[in-house]
Amino acid sequence: MEKRRLGFWEIWNLSFGYFGIQMGFALQNANASRILQTFGADLHELPLFWIVAPLMGLIIQPIIGHYSDKTWTRFGRRKPYFLVGAVLASLGLILLPQAGAFTALMPALWMGAGFLMIMDASFNIAMEPFRALVADILPSDQRTLGFSVQTALIGFGAVLGSWLPYILSNWIGVDSHANKGEVPFHLILSFIIGAIVLIASVLVTILTTKEYSPEELEALERAEGREVVKEKETSIFQIFTDFKNMPKTMKQLGLVQFFTWFALFGMWVYSTPAIAHHVYGLPLSDTSSQTYNEAGDWVGIIFGVYNAVSAVFAFFLPAIALKIGRKATHSVSLVIGGLGLISIYFIHDPKLLILSMVGVGIAWASILAMPYAILAGSIPAKKMGVYMGIFNFFICAPQIFNSLFGGSIVTNLYGGNPIYAIMTSGVALIIAAIFVLKVKDDEKPIKA
Repeated sequence: MEKRRLGFWEIWNLSFGYFGIQMGFALQNANASRILQTFGADLHELPLFWIVAPLMGLIIQPIIGHYSDKTWTRFGRRKPYFLVGAVLASLGLILLPQAGAFTALMPALWMGAGFLMIMDASFNIAMEPFRALVADILPSDQRTLGFSVQTALIGFGAVLGSWLPYILSNWIGVDSHANKGEVPFHLILSFIIGAIVLIASVLVTILTTKEYSPEELEALERAEGREVVKEKETSIFQIFTDFKNMPKTMKQLGLVQFFTWFALFGMWVYSTPAIAHHVYGLPLSDTSSQTYNEAGDWVGIIFGVYNAVSAVFAFFLPAIALKIGRKATHSVSLVIGGLGLISIYFIHDPKLLILSMVGVGIAWASILAMPYAILAGSIPAKKMGVYMGIFNFFICAPQIFNSLFGGSIVTNLYGGNPIYAIMTSGVALIIAAIFVLKVKDDEKPIKA
């Protein structure tokens, strides 16, 4: 008995829900800082608001992974979770830029932070089962392709989410002007569209994908000659035991992930103020001028560029990994991304930032595929969900660390200039690339 090999479009539909999830996530990444600054957040406060996302991931993803491993309903194993997550995330998307309408309850900044928390928690509920779903359904020799296709869909969704405000404002003519303390209408409309696409894309996966039952997965694991895990303890506290007993490969990848996601968090938080100040020449105190909003829209465009590059490059990853190995592929990609971020310091023409983001896009494609392809082969099938959730610890912890200390570093060490935070992110990616080479990869490079 073995898992059925899927055709390309079956693999595409398997992860299509991630298209909408990432569209919403990209809208958040590109615009949350300027929305919060519009509501009154200071530059040094931004990391503290952004701590919500990794904190929610740290708490929620292992829990969702644990319970999704043990869930089997007539609707499936993983599918109920990403449907609920999608619905709640859509509500957060609609409400975040409209937080100013709730000032009768509390200040807009704190309402915005609350909606951001809801959205982040919900994204994590929806995201985690998708990683496990790919590992559940695909045979070993299709997993690199599966995660690469997922990466491509993440890229396409992120491009649309990142570019949507610019498209609405500059191509369609939706009003982008706003009074001080108000979010422009084109941004509000972007978030509403993102919510609709999120629900629709998740429904595509739900309606086209058939999951293996826990019994079928156990039989498949026996057929592969792998040890079948029998759990005596089924409580939520089993997560801590699983964390303690994580495979060696996961521990090694954890160090790689720490520097990788420390870098990405810094890029997401500081890109808008860094580019507005360093490239557009605006004072750091300017958070509401027309030029500042233009800079914010351009950040969305270049974020879309790196996601577009990642979507295309993802299709080449299986072939590259086959030639040079998964570790070397990931290491080289991270170095290219690090150099891309460092190059921003030397750029004063906004259009040239596109070149920097090409490098970031190559790294992003590998970040979303290679660690998971390496990890999947070292995880028991019955614990795929919980270990994919636990692996998220190594994504969230560095972001929390950056949230707590990044603002102080920028203020006290970098003199309040966020461009140096971007350069630090570039160096961190290069450090991550070095640690990749020490990771044990149990499986041979996987053929697509």
